[in-house]
Amino acid sequence: MNRFKEVIKALGPGMVITASFIGPGTVTTMTRAGAGFGYSLLWAVLFSVIATIVLQEMIIRLALVTRRGLGEAIYDLFNNTLGKFLIVWISMLAVAIGCAAYMSGDLLGTSLGLGYLLDIPTNILAPIVGIIILTIGLLGSYKIVEKIMLVLMVIMGATFITTMFLVQPDWGEVFGGAFIPSIPDGSIIMVIALIGTTVVPYNFFLHANAVQERFNGMKDLNLARWDTIISISIGGIISGAILISAGALIYGQDVDNVVALAGPLVPILGETWAPIFISVGLFAAGFSSALASPMGAAATVSSFFKWEGGMKGKKFKMVFGLVIIIGVVTSAIGFEPLEVILLAQALNGIILPVIAILIYIIINKKGFMGQHKNGPILNVIGFAVVAVVSFLGIYSMIDAVTTFFG
Repeated sequence: MNRFKEVIKALGPGMVITASFIGPGTVTTMTRAGAGFGYSLLWAVLFSVIATIVLQEMIIRLALVTRRGLGEAIYDLFNNTLGKFLIVWISMLAVAIGCAAYMSGDLLGTSLGLGYLLDIPTNILAPIVGIIILTIGLLGSYKIVEKIMLVLMVIMGATFITTMFLVQPDWGEVFGGAFIPSIPDGSIIMVIALIGTTVVPYNFFLHANAVQERFNGMKDLNLARWDTIISISIGGIISGAILISAGALIYGQDVDNVVALAGPLVPILGETWAPIFISVGLFAAGFSSALASPMGAAATVSSFFKWEGGMKGKKFKMVFGLVIIIGVVTSAIGFEPLEVILLAQALNGIILPVIAILIYIIINKKGFMGQHKNGPILNVIGFAVVAVVSFLGIYSMIDAVTTFFG
């Protein structure tokens, strides 16, 4: 019992990562997957959870063994000056530009839930949410951010998992979709989106930073592992619950976001509570992602430049603030930076396989990891995950480039 309490108390960095990847994009993707393909793509959600746990476990080992961030480890991996320059700057710019480009969408997605209830335009609510997040980042500490993320995770879990049980899906079909892989006609892009929305490049840098803020060296490795496994598994259950609810309620419909679930829930929850229930869940998902995205950008830049001080550092806060301000301005004017987003998608398509491969190399380098480098079994699992993630990244890059020039 004491060990169980210890594990529960250790939950934190993993919850930050989980709250980060369950944003408006994930909620929308899960909703559209369920509406379009029922439960048949649940296996892709399961795979994405396993892949994320495998990669993030490598990150916590790296952070606790070396007491360095991922950016620092990548920087120190290269002896060649030109190679170091190219990898460092391409990686850093890809992540930073991606976070800035998606910031407007995160803020607008956060405001969609409130806007639906209050009948206030999202381009008015979004900047207000952005200013609140900016204040939290500039005045708060990692512990405050962690507590906020934990609360948001509880809200998302209570909302979306409860919804899943209320709609009473066919559990036989649910388990079939989760454990029997299939790719229905026209679903390959959705499969890639389901996995890609969970395995996020900046979360590698953010997790290394958060682990060092929370844990004290290798004696906490098992606690950090449990934190990662439990947190990301909960995130997978929440993501799957959204897909299952959509598959049960709006299968066969063309939808844009999770708000579409409110109407079919009215007979179950009533006209008053159905929209409130869904909107609160959407707001929690959006707020967590909008808070994590600038943290991810700041953690990435800080790690590559070896800035000290963590979240308390002035330079960390400067990058955090800049990304938020970009989101506030673009969301206020209703700017849809499609070309910038496509550029960010293409850059992330390049950088995801690069970062995943570099993580795999670093975690196997005895000079870095010593006795804590990957063993044979972890290497086989890690190689398979890196291979799939690399394919997804390259496919995403090609899709973005063809869309840009199409």
